[in-house]
Amino acid sequence: MEDICFTADEAFEGVRIDKALSLVAEDFTRSHIQSILNEKAVFVNGKAVSKSYKLTVGDTVVFTPPELKALNVEAEDIPLDIVYEDDDLLIVNKPRGMVVHPAPGNYTGTLVNALMFHCGDRLSGINGVIRPGIVHRIDKDTSGLLIVAKNDFAHEKLAAQIKEHSFTRRYMAVVHGNLKNDTGTIDAPIGRNPNDRKKMCVTDKNSRNALSHYEVIERFGNFTLVRVTLETGRTHQIRVHMAYIGHPVAGDPVYGPRNGVSSLNGQCLHAEFIGFDHPRDGRYIEFLSDLPDYFKAFLKTLKKTNN
Repeated sequence: MEDICFTADEAFEGVRIDKALSLVAEDFTRSHIQSILNEKAVFVNGKAVSKSYKLTVGDTVVFTPPELKALNVEAEDIPLDIVYEDDDLLIVNKPRGMVVHPAPGNYTGTLVNALMFHCGDRLSGINGVIRPGIVHRIDKDTSGLLIVAKNDFAHEKLAAQIKEHSFTRRYMAVVHGNLKNDTGTIDAPIGRNPNDRKKMCVTDKNSRNALSHYEVIERFGNFTLVRVTLETGRTHQIRVHMAYIGHPVAGDPVYGPRNGVSSLNGQCLHAEFIGFDHPRDGRYIEFLSDLPDYFKAFLKTLKKTNN
């Protein structure tokens, strides 16, 4: 993995280095970061620091993640809905309920396990042994299109497009309430929730800019069908942004209301469209995924209720 480097701004003034890194390096837990700090592998202004070091504005931090150790992540013959494939990449229509990559306590049944069976060793290695080929992610209970890189060349080209916001990602969602406007833009930074590390939130502290555009497709009284286009790709971005404006995604167990739509068993969110320039020859290609059955069934229920 590449070094993680940043310069502390006002938001990091007086913050312990282990906490700051847990907010910046999202793939590492605070306890893991503390163990790395004990190995003198984090440098501030060129000097190794301990976990108790408190940042000052202007401090330059360099964190070198340890090499990922090979884990026993096995290839599994799991059916994949592949909508496109060539020598550089493939597009998968991920079913709801499938985890994208292995994580502690969940090393089987993931998309990566299935990809390893389908592609063998023909997956990019930039993201290490845990996430081979994974250029971007969608949540376990979000269905829809996901792009997978078969080699490092394709991975780097695709990642650059995402960073430059030239990679189009569009989602369909059912949200609570009746939105006031037919279209809108949510420009609100997202960072880790300081009270619950597993959650994200809109915050000006230790956050990154996040931009989402929404369009109302159909109204159902207490619910609204919207199309959301991402300009950035922060963790849980749509779920956090919609909850921030008072219209959380239906069925969302984390950011939705306590008395939400339990019958959905997860958020009603589908990655319906991706469009990008092919990493090899630069031609623009795009893909559209039909709404899955669970989504259609919920819309049918809403239409019956509002007739």
